[in-house]
Amino acid sequence: MKHRVYEVLQKHIDQTIVLEKPKDRSFGHYATPIAFSMAKVLRKNPILIAEELAGKLAEEEMFERVEAIKGYVNIKLSRRFLDDYATWALKNEESFGKDENRMSILLEFVSANPTGPLHIGHARGAVWGDVLARIGSHIGYRIEREYYVNDAGNQIYLLGLSVYLAGREAVLGLDVEWPEEYYRGEYIVDLARRAVEMLGREKFMDESFIPEISEWAKDRMLELINQNLSEVGIDFDHYVSEKSLYDRWDEIFTKLAEAGAVYEKDGKWWLKSTLHGDEKDRVVVREDGRPTYLAGDIVYHYQKFERGYDHYINIWGADHHGYIARVKAAIAFFGHDPQKLEIILSQMVSLLKGGEPYKMSKRAGNFILMQDIVKEIGPDALRFVFLTKKSDTHLEFDVEDLKKEDNSNPIYYINYAHARVFSLYEKAGKKPHELFDVSLRELDEESSDLLFAALLLPEVLEDAFKSRQLQKVTDYLKYLAGMYHKFYYDHRIVGTQHEDALLKLSSMVALSLRVGLKMLGIKALTKM
Repeated sequence: MKHRVYEVLQKHIDQTIVLEKPKDRSFGHYATPIAFSMAKVLRKNPILIAEELAGKLAEEEMFERVEAIKGYVNIKLSRRFLDDYATWALKNEESFGKDENRMSILLEFVSANPTGPLHIGHARGAVWGDVLARIGSHIGYRIEREYYVNDAGNQIYLLGLSVYLAGREAVLGLDVEWPEEYYRGEYIVDLARRAVEMLGREKFMDESFIPEISEWAKDRMLELINQNLSEVGIDFDHYVSEKSLYDRWDEIFTKLAEAGAVYEKDGKWWLKSTLHGDEKDRVVVREDGRPTYLAGDIVYHYQKFERGYDHYINIWGADHHGYIARVKAAIAFFGHDPQKLEIILSQMVSLLKGGEPYKMSKRAGNFILMQDIVKEIGPDALRFVFLTKKSDTHLEFDVEDLKKEDNSNPIYYINYAHARVFSLYEKAGKKPHELFDVSLRELDEESSDLLFAALLLPEVLEDAFKSRQLQKVTDYLKYLAGMYHKFYYDHRIVGTQHEDALLKLSSMVALSLRVGLKMLGIKALTKM
């Protein structure tokens, strides 16, 4: 709707137009302060400009009322327009909310180290990235999802060492001396049992086999991670191995040197990242000649930009904040625009159960497993609650609240509103498609307000995606469900003079709830 209003205004105004929604709905559906910016150009009183604009716009069929108030132009959409739009939406559910925007985006998210199962912190970034991709794709962006597999470095060797020692101790009954640093948890013992069975006992008799055990364990962890993600409906288009990228390090290092981006000091090679806003220069090659973790990130992002996307988005844990400036510095040294890389940070999650801190998983050792929470509250509730706040703010919730079947559980509340519509049709003995062409033009003001709210979904999706504030979708769905519940209690629908029109109105509400939930990766329920 907002785009349609904007197009009409553009016929009369040759300037960038800002459209707002008045807090007081009696003023109309939209308002614009354009007269104030025009006043600077025309050197004319904005109140007079607003009055002139209102007179011109009042002739447009799309508008029922256009008023100038204190320099603002307030617009109320016609009921004919709202009815026509609702009819089109109901007949074209798959296209409702879709738009054309061919910008290509490479979205990298999750990218958890393949050294253990996904924990609840990983889950937040996973859900957030998946929903960002769903909404973006729906409104016309060409988005590809990527998982960067951190399969290089000491953590993979440490995984193999931990499995090796657990195999010797827990499976073969041998005495072992555990190092200061190793991976703990029952999952390591489970891996060790499988490794002894599949790789053979002899692999656990000689430390030279630890690299082989490391690769085997890493592959099993990736299988488990993918299983965890699949349980909540998340998948990827590409997987990129960090280990494979180091084959290009010499080539990339040469490019950095040619760009004057590195220098040698104290036997190390440093990236001049302070030239591009970093607080200090960073080591890319250690004294022994081995590239650092940052070197892998540099190669990865060089390879990303080689692929020629219009925009790149990385969703990182908040603890990676310090890496932003150094990675963007490397991108700039390669001659690319670092603004094309957008970093979204995902804060950690605090979990409660009945008001008390949620117990750590024995299987995981020292964190809360994503799969445990999915089993307890289900993937739908998990998805919804992770989207109720901005990704870079702390999130705390109680799993017991998400099991309740009342208004305190938002996913239940929204689904109940959706299912309520289907129960009305069942009671009336009618089918939704039978009423698509029924006129809504005679609805009263309250019904018209509900219809307008239901038709707002497309612009809510667009705003949520562009602002990277996905909580706007969950807020909207709760708002629309609440509005419909109140309408249901205040109005008799079945058996009234306007039964068909009110049922069609209900169908439009259900459509927006259904499509909105679909964007969150949740299937709306038709029965409760």
